[in-house]
Amino acid sequence: MAETRLQIEQLSFSYTDSKTIDHIHLTVQKGEFVGLIGPNGSGKSTVLKNLYRALTPDSGSVRIDGLDLFRLSYREGAKKLGVVGQENEVPFDFLVEEIVAMGRSPHKKLFDPDTKEDKYIIHHALEHLGMADMAKRNYQHLSGGEKQRVLIARVIAQETDFLLLDEPTNHLDISYQLQIFDFVKRLGVTVLSAIHDLNMAALYCDRLYVLQAGKVVMQGTPETVLTPETIRAIYGVRCDTAVHPLTRKVSITYIPAATEV
Repeated sequence: MAETRLQIEQLSFSYTDSKTIDHIHLTVQKGEFVGLIGPNGSGKSTVLKNLYRALTPDSGSVRIDGLDLFRLSYREGAKKLGVVGQENEVPFDFLVEEIVAMGRSPHKKLFDPDTKEDKYIIHHALEHLGMADMAKRNYQHLSGGEKQRVLIARVIAQETDFLLLDEPTNHLDISYQLQIFDFVKRLGVTVLSAIHDLNMAALYCDRLYVLQAGKVVMQGTPETVLTPETIRAIYGVRCDTAVHPLTRKVSITYIPAATEV
């Protein structure tokens, strides 16, 4: 039986009087790539922000490796969970290697200098992403896809084997989208990711949770979840789905309203 890495029960959060997410229950097993899908405003990012504690839930529990996430210090939590979000801008000029070095913070005391081991881990993380030759480049001057690769290198340097991805490829060209998800998949770590693109979700996810109006309304494999009936019910669009002969994954073709009969 697979080991449960993440257990969320009855998680609720509200910005105002109405619940933004309402009694969310989900699990992630070791080594799984689990996707959160749903229309804009369904609560995908809010779930993740509660997990990496940018927000504080109104109620519910989250256990990571059997431990109460909200009882862990932020330092201990950062050793358990690494985060890559949509936003990749930083307010100051940093070199690429300095951004990646930030991933070592949970393992050090404030103002501790980088050790030989830290420098090796930073270099190894950049090598892993094929960016060792960019170590001395200014982060601000990189393309969007390159910035996301640096942020993934930072998470690798953090030495966590559980990643939270908040639509990390939403603003990138298709080549960078594939590249980023390929990198993450090859890491062989456990992943919970909010994903906007349903075809990407079908390609990379082992299981999906469907959110609508702040609630989980369905879960299962991409094959069982991504049906024309479900997609129309959740997103209000017509489509056709089939298993692609090359990828052996569900492929979705959207049908414009003008072609409906």
